[in-house]
Amino acid sequence: MTVKEVSEKYKITQDTLRYYERVGMIPEVTRTSGGIRSYQQKDLDWVELAICMRSAGLPVEVMIQYVQLCKEGESTIPARLELLQKQREALHMQREQLDTTLDRLNYKIKKYEKAIDTGKLNWD
Repeated sequence: MTVKEVSEKYKITQDTLRYYERVGMIPEVTRTSGGIRSYQQKDLDWVELAICMRSAGLPVEVMIQYVQLCKEGESTIPARLELLQKQREALHMQREQLDTTLDRLNYKIKKYEKAIDTGKLNWD
């Protein structure tokens, strides 16, 4: 697949794809003999992972570190596991914060809905 096709498939810009590769968030993409990017399934798998991790809030630096560890081979499996476990824990903490915020918003919404029905806002 070309950069344009991958961009359209994943709804991200071509510049973003190039950036991911340039900074090391994904390994170097397969290229044709003429040097043109030709995304293969393994490249697409990395793109999907990068998009997923970025949408979950994974810092760029962590993704770069993960890719580097993968390049270094199987001896880095424990380090990769630890990196992913730390990120999972960070996501759990974010989810807890979001749940707390949602609970507070739901409480306020119920109070305002009741105020509309009764004509009086009561926080008791």
